[in-house]
Amino acid sequence: MPHFPVNHPARPLYRVLSGLIGVYILVFGVWGVAETLGDPLFARSSTWALGLRTNLAFSLASVVFGVVLIIGASRRTNLGHYMNLTAGVVFLVTSILMMSVLQTGANFLNFSMSTVVVSMLFGLILLGTGLYDKVGPPESAEAELEHRKHPVADVHRR
Repeated sequence: MPHFPVNHPARPLYRVLSGLIGVYILVFGVWGVAETLGDPLFARSSTWALGLRTNLAFSLASVVFGVVLIIGASRRTNLGHYMNLTAGVVFLVTSILMMSVLQTGANFLNFSMSTVVVSMLFGLILLGTGLYDKVGPPESAEAELEHRKHPVADVHRR
């Protein structure tokens, strides 16, 4: 079973960080939709929004994904924990897949290398925030602390 810290003291900071990423993605998506409104859905033009190349499909997906991240960051339950873990993996996998088809006709989201780098960065940050924003009852956090202070663990710290 994986170990996720429960009630981490920096959890509010991680929620703010994931919320800011969600706001950036939402603003990028809205800006991109405004820039590409008359274009075909999967156009391969050189349309840029907030420093990233986009097309209408990528902009619409960004609007939806930004709203989902903001909703996850605004909840004080484990919903944000699971959403950030999932979003981090989705961003990382998408960036690697789009980097592999960057110079081909299969680049249907019109990624550029800057988009790949930003997607990887967002994926790593969201994965990190997802690892530390798990919520639980105070008893669970105390049990975790006692587990860390187990005598066997103390032997290995010396």
